[in-house]
Amino acid sequence: MLLKKKKLSRKEIKEDKLVTYYYSVENFFIKYKNKLLPYAGIIIIAVVAVYFYLNQKSESNEKAGIELSRIMNIFDQGSYLEAIEGKQGTNIVGLKKLVEEYGGTENGETAKIYLANCYSYLGNYDEAIKYFEDYSGSIDYFKSASLAGRAGYYASKNEYDKAADLYLEASRTSKINSQNPDYLLNAGIYYMKAGNKEEAKILFERIKEDYTSSVAYREVDKHLSLIY
Repeated sequence: MLLKKKKLSRKEIKEDKLVTYYYSVENFFIKYKNKLLPYAGIIIIAVVAVYFYLNQKSESNEKAGIELSRIMNIFDQGSYLEAIEGKQGTNIVGLKKLVEEYGGTENGETAKIYLANCYSYLGNYDEAIKYFEDYSGSIDYFKSASLAGRAGYYASKNEYDKAADLYLEASRTSKINSQNPDYLLNAGIYYMKAGNKEEAKILFERIKEDYTSSVAYREVDKHLSLIY
């Protein structure tokens, strides 16, 4: 005589599925363990390597921050050549060496912007553009500075459209950058020089609407007067 089949509860069904899944995984591992174990070793090695890499990168970034803080006084004093090369006879490393040793860390990438600015202030624009273009940090302020530095380079080469586009991009990188009205003003000026007066007008009007307390606001009318 056949017994009446018992109806399983949801809990029992769930537990049954879990047990089935457990044994299927166990059987899979037993069957393929000889193939899987070498890969497990590779994964462990990779995880350890990533850990040590990140730890080393963090230490390098801290060292770069210390070196950068030492050179900043020289940069702020306007001694740009010394800021590039460092101060002989002291522990102050120049920006060039700092970038060579710590480029790729956040502080090393920040040093690239200051190094590029040094070359710009000294009139060596071809050297400056290399470091402006090479910046790969994550800080929005310096991303904007990188774009603006490149814009200044192309403006010096009379490539006004390119300069204007880069200044405009710099103004859009961060909404809270105090340099945004200046970037917009420069973008408008170079669009105007490139013959794109309509775009220039839009940017000048935006400065008048959104940045009434900026230096750019006090200058924008004289540029607008050249359009009307």
